[in-house]
Amino acid sequence: MVYTNIFAFIGGLGGTEVILILFAILLLFGAKRIPELAKGLGRGIREFKDATKEIKTDIENSVKDDNRAK
Repeated sequence: MVYTNIFAFIGGLGGTEVILILFAILLLFGAKRIPELAKGLGRGIREFKDATKEIKTDIENSVKDDNRAK
């Protein structure tokens, strides 16, 4: 039940298909390269979160400034 919730964005793949995909990724990139890829992905996600947070605060500040001007 938990696996269907986690992998719902993939389109309902079963456990066997996920294992085969992970095995193919391991074969393509190798065991040494996978941690580097994960680290880069983590940095990208962190930068994206920071950018969205910054945009959100900018919008909130501009709304507050508009309300004060009235």
